[in-house]
Amino acid sequence: MDVKKVAVIGSGVMGSGIAAHFANAGVPVLLLDIVPDGAENRNALAEGALARMAKADPAPFFTPKTARLVTPGNIEDDLAALGEVDWAVEAIVEDPEAKHALYAKLAGACRADAIVSSNTSTLPLKLLSHGMDEAFASRFLITHFFNPPRYMRLLEIVAGPALRPEILETVSGFADRRLGKSVVLAKDTPGFIANRIGTFWLEAAVHAAFELGMGVEQADAVLSRPFGIPKTGVFGLLDLVGLDLMPKIAGGLLATLPEEDAYRTLHREQPFIGTMIAEGKIGRKGGGGFYRLAKSNGARVKEAIDLTTVAYAPATRPRVAETARALFAAEGPEGAYARKVMGATLAYAAGLVGEIGDDAAAIDTAMRHGYNWKHGPFELIGEIGADAVIEAARADGWPVPPLLEAAREKPPYDHSGEAPAVLMPDGAYRPVARPEGILLLADIKRRSKPVARNASAALWDVGDGVACFEFTGKMNALDRPVMELLTQSLDHVGRRFKAMVVYNEGTNFSVGANLGIALFALNIAAWDEVDKLVKDGQEAYKALKYAPFPVVGAPSGMALGGACELLLHADAVQAHAESYIGLVEVGVGLVPGWGGCKEMLFRAKADKRLLKGPMPAVSRVFETIGTAAVSKSAAHAMELGFLRPDDGITMNRDRLLADAKARALALAEGYRPPKAPEPIQLPGPSGRAALSLAVDQLAAAGKATPYDRVVTGHLAAVLTGGETDLMDAVGEEELLALERAEFAALVRQPGTLDRVEHMLETGKPLRN
Repeated sequence: MDVKKVAVIGSGVMGSGIAAHFANAGVPVLLLDIVPDGAENRNALAEGALARMAKADPAPFFTPKTARLVTPGNIEDDLAALGEVDWAVEAIVEDPEAKHALYAKLAGACRADAIVSSNTSTLPLKLLSHGMDEAFASRFLITHFFNPPRYMRLLEIVAGPALRPEILETVSGFADRRLGKSVVLAKDTPGFIANRIGTFWLEAAVHAAFELGMGVEQADAVLSRPFGIPKTGVFGLLDLVGLDLMPKIAGGLLATLPEEDAYRTLHREQPFIGTMIAEGKIGRKGGGGFYRLAKSNGARVKEAIDLTTVAYAPATRPRVAETARALFAAEGPEGAYARKVMGATLAYAAGLVGEIGDDAAAIDTAMRHGYNWKHGPFELIGEIGADAVIEAARADGWPVPPLLEAAREKPPYDHSGEAPAVLMPDGAYRPVARPEGILLLADIKRRSKPVARNASAALWDVGDGVACFEFTGKMNALDRPVMELLTQSLDHVGRRFKAMVVYNEGTNFSVGANLGIALFALNIAAWDEVDKLVKDGQEAYKALKYAPFPVVGAPSGMALGGACELLLHADAVQAHAESYIGLVEVGVGLVPGWGGCKEMLFRAKADKRLLKGPMPAVSRVFETIGTAAVSKSAAHAMELGFLRPDDGITMNRDRLLADAKARALALAEGYRPPKAPEPIQLPGPSGRAALSLAVDQLAAAGKATPYDRVVTGHLAAVLTGGETDLMDAVGEEELLALERAEFAALVRQPGTLDRVEHMLETGKPLRN
């Protein structure tokens, strides 16, 4: 069954977000809600949701144009339109009676073969399906999205015994390939998987903080980076979701959990939190909770609450051990807190294998992609050591389940075979179930050695005659060793492989050039070294562009500056949908120097949508680079010109390498390197004057700083062809020479040094 049109009923935060993400997948969506009492506009709720999403940050839609795929309506006037949809997602209030009443309407309005699912996060399938006729139950399931639906990768599916297998196959496949979700099949148990463990973890962390006298900043420093948990930690996460939700989640669990469940032993009311809720200190949506933003001397200052005095004070970030293993072994309050919270949580998770999910791998996936943990509970057990976890759990009287005992002798995962295997409670391993078509570089790296490697990059054989070039430095930053190995790798690939992909499995593809090294060179006035790095980068990227085999870039996350320039030189790009691509050099007082200006100009000149003549293309590129525009998605990157219309977009991050490899192999058939582009006419000094006038107007309006005018002046010199005459044509080598010259001029400016230093110190551009 193909899903060509979807309806989402319920336009609240979750329902509207789900509708937006279906639209991101290119699927038309009907977004329905009730008719408000006395409202003149009967579609007010759904239309209001679309209006809010248009202003939301982070954006629910890939691009503003995507929103056109969502049609607002109401459940009374538009009920008949449900006959056109292939899948209806219910996302209304967590009230069984309201849901049952809606299902009765859907049974009559939807086609007999249409899928119906609930986005519930608390209600069991057996309750939702109570009283359903057999035909409706055979196409009804739970699809639990996580908020925000565009960005959170987890989709928990709960399928009942009456569900037809082909329905589960359709929903799972669509969610995987079209929505980009990591699909986990959860049992019909309270809280399903992620929230069952996540709620236990949150409560354990809160109670332990009060018991051990931990400050909220101290607790969040422990339960964040060392364990691969987002920097919000526990108290920051509670502020994000809202303290007022926690009693409701706890109440739902307590109403349905087995009597012997450890959560019942853990749970107790915290009067302090009850007081916070009563006073409206419920987190970000209430103006503050455990943390708040206050003004001090005209600046916004983050403050943290004191768990004993209820007073706020400027927040700090205490230093703690950097790894989970080190924290578990640490003396002092931080170590005690880590052992108390994570010992209980990991033991609890180990006892739920088989009850809430089929195996430990399902639970790890749920916590990684539902709570954004870098490592799931069982991966953490492997990192910390089962003995240490068992000791911590027993110290507080928590039971030690068989799987945790088994992990004393065997690691939770076995990576010795072609595919990873996961430890079961009986001490045996079984293969980790993965959808067909998943190819992970991590698996290849565990079972093979690189073809070539240095301190900042590596080249891997990913099979079928395709090589993978990987950045490996901090934040995948680009430096001289990257350029050296890239040049060497082009030779390796030319002799041994059919094609090459540029890919890695870091959080970001690459943040661009290593600014720390650049700052050192600027501070000692090593101009020759800087000039050589620019020249070497240009040569490396030019060699990549004209290599005798195809090169496919495969970014995910940020691909900034020099990383964007690499993608511009590739034969094709297969980008993850969540790719944030841009030439951001002006933010540090520079111009793109590795061919980015040149490639963007040639692309714009070839764009038939632009008016003819030398200025339209120049103006568009000047605006894109001069404002340091960064795409908010891969689809947006196409609109900005960083991706071509025929470049590919992969929704599921785990499928990116396989898709890029397939694209490279397709290009390899009869491949011939591209020819050098024909020289182009550029406007020269007259065009530069026009661009400078536009920047002057922005400066007069307070939208451009004095140094912005300096930097964009050098950018304009490149894009307009320098001192060329309008009748002359400018080729690739001339544009590269202009990039080098203007880059060299800017690195000698004190304003550029100030911008680079500020970026390294704060992570934000300096508005000098």
